Formats: sequence, structure tokens, C-alpha cells
Amino acid sequence: MKKILFIMVMLCGSFMMAHAQKQAEIKFDVVKVDLGKFHENDGVQKCTFTFKNVGNAPLVINQAVASCGCTVPTYTKEPVAPGQSGKIDVTYNGKGKFPGSFKKTITVRTNGKTEMTRLYITGNMVTGDEKVTPSKPRVIATPD
Repeated sequence: MKKILFIMVMLCGSFMMAHAQKQAEIKFDVVKVDLGKFHENDGVQKCTFTFKNVGNAPLVINQAVASCGCTVPTYTKEPVAPGQSGKIDVTYNGKGKFPGSFKKTITVRTNGKTEMTRLYITGNMVTGDEKVTPSKPRVIATPD
């Protein structure tokens, strides 16, 4: 009886270890983007966060939620195979909002080893007659 119990415990432990070894893992190229200075007339700004599944199981993004309604993330809905890449496109719409500096957060939840990651966009929207030279979004923080 003790031998059977011992064998059962060993089998269960082996299955749990084998299951724990296969896990997805998300790695972003960039976690913070500065949209720069832009005029309210050009209030809709866009940027893209790319990621790679560096794990050994399919990665699924369960949700990507922005900190407010002026920021809308759209993301890869299909599972991302190990070694493959996906993207999260973020659109910020500042038209009719308060001018000035802003910082928005996008919370990404996955089935990966790191279940939650936060992405950030920052910028400075101006109004009135101030002239602004458009610029491309720039990376201001990469993951550790």
C-alpha cells in the first residue's frame, strides 16, 4: 500500500513539473513611448508596442485596458506561438480634452509567466496659436 501511494505521489509530481515547464512569456521591445508635443488640431496620435513570445507555450493576451477613454488599445487576438511576435496599437484622442502634459497607462493581462505588464504613453498637447512641428513618437523606456 505504501509503495502504491509513493508511486502515485511521484507520478503526480512528475506531471506537475512537466506542466509547469511549458509556459508563455511576453517580452516587449518598448514599454514607454513619448508622443512628443502636438497641437490639439492633430489630437489623434498613434503608436505601436511590439512584443515577442519568448516562452515555450502559446501566448494569449486576455485583455489590454487603458487608464481612460481617450486612449484605446487594440491587440493581437490570436494566440502567439513561441518565438513569434505580436503588437498592441494604441490610439490617443486628445481632441476636446484638457491641454498640457499627459501620461496614460495601458494594462496588459496575459496567460504568460508575467501575467500583467503596464505600458505607458506620454505627450504634451497644446492649444491656441502655438506652432508645433510634428514629430514621430520616440522610445523613452525599454523593459529591464
